[in-house]
Amino acid sequence: MKHLLRLNVMLASALLISCVTINVYFPAAAAERAADQIIDSVTRGSPARPSAPPTSAEPPTVLLEPRHNEMLMPAWRRSVALVIDGLIPRAQAQDAANIDVSTPEIRAITAAMQARFGELEKFFAAGVVGLTVDGLVEVRDANAAGLADRARVRQLVAEDNRDRNALYAEIAKANARPEWEPDIRRIFAKRWVERGAKPGWYYKDAAGNWNQR
Repeated sequence: MKHLLRLNVMLASALLISCVTINVYFPAAAAERAADQIIDSVTRGSPARPSAPPTSAEPPTVLLEPRHNEMLMPAWRRSVALVIDGLIPRAQAQDAANIDVSTPEIRAITAAMQARFGELEKFFAAGVVGLTVDGLVEVRDANAAGLADRARVRQLVAEDNRDRNALYAEIAKANARPEWEPDIRRIFAKRWVERGAKPGWYYKDAAGNWNQR
C-alpha cells in the first residue's frame, strides 16, 4: 500500500512539474530576430529574410535540483528528475528554432507598411506622431502638422495600427502559438524604438510620458 501511494505521488509530481516548469518556452531571442527582419523591411526597404539559427540556445526555464545533490534524493525523486531530463531537449529545441515570418499574409502586411512608411516617416521626424509601448503609432501633436495634413495623419495612423495589430496576431498564428501574441507585441514595441526609430523621434515610456530618441 505504501509503495502504491509513493508511486502515485511520483507520477503526480512528474505531471505537475512537466506542466509548470516545462511550459512551452517563448523564444524571445528568435522573436527579436524576427522583429528586426520585419522592421528593417518596413523602414529600410530591405526584404525580410530568415536569420541563421542562434549559435547557442538560451537556457529554458526549468527548475531542477543540482546534479551533485542527485544522489541524496529519494529513489522516487530521482525517477521524477529523469522524466524531466527527458523533456528538456524539447524546450531547448523550441528556443533554437526561428520564428516564421515568411507566410503570404505576413509578407502582404509588411509590404503595406513599407509602402506607407515613406509618407509616415516625415510625421515621425516632425514629432507629429510617435511610438507607443504596445507596438502601435499615436498622434503626439497634431498641431505640428500643417492644417491640410492633419486628416491624412489620422488616416495613416489608423491604417498603420490596423496592420501592426494584424501583424502581431498573424505571426503568432503562423507559428501555431496564438498565446504568444502579447509577447510578440512586447518584443516588437521594444525593437521599433531601439532599431526602427531615428534620432529625434518620439516614443512613450511605460508611464505614458513622451521621450525623444
